[in-house]
Amino acid sequence: MAGEAAIEQEAPRAFDPHQRDTVAAAMARIIPSDETPGAREAGTIDFLERFLSGTGFIYAKPDGSGFETLSGRHEQAWRRRIDILRRRYAEGVRELDGRSRHRFGRDFVALAPQEQDEILRAAERHEAWPGGEAPAADAGTGPALQQTSAEIDLDFLPLLVLHTRQGFLADPVYGGNRDQAGWRAIGFPGPASLAEVHSGRYSTLAWFAEGHTDPSFENRKPHHGA
Repeated sequence: MAGEAAIEQEAPRAFDPHQRDTVAAAMARIIPSDETPGAREAGTIDFLERFLSGTGFIYAKPDGSGFETLSGRHEQAWRRRIDILRRRYAEGVRELDGRSRHRFGRDFVALAPQEQDEILRAAERHEAWPGGEAPAADAGTGPALQQTSAEIDLDFLPLLVLHTRQGFLADPVYGGNRDQAGWRAIGFPGPASLAEVHSGRYSTLAWFAEGHTDPSFENRKPHHGA
């Protein structure tokens, strides 16, 4: 696809090839592909790599023409935050591989989907494994919220779930939700551009009104309220 190729070409890298393949495989189990597109088709790994590549893809410009350039303490604070998140992903990939080698004798990315699910469930339950140290459950292991100011406090798995959701449903300008695959999967029409949102020309009112969430466009009811 043209959109996929463009993002692939322009996206700065935050992971080495093995880390990228491992995180992408885990994302594909969090939102698997079935009759509707999943994380893989939506390019959630591209969203995450751009986000973690530095401070150049944090805030999209209101007109959708690019991203704000951060500077000073604001930029320094975001850089520290990104560094923490990248370390957490590196540790998380090592954990998934350690669990996978112990249980199945292969790296996580080489496992069958059902085997990958077993490893993710073991990580979610903080099961210990020889040669590894399961992280202690704390406030950072709870359900991943859609957005949190304490993103850096999340453990690897809740962080991965959060970023998978964001990459699936965020505006495509952020590098995921390729060809609006996430929006189409939940029947959300979405704005034509980010500029429509910031200018007030777009509203989600019609979609959130009763009868407007049917995934099939033909079955949605027209709404003229409020």
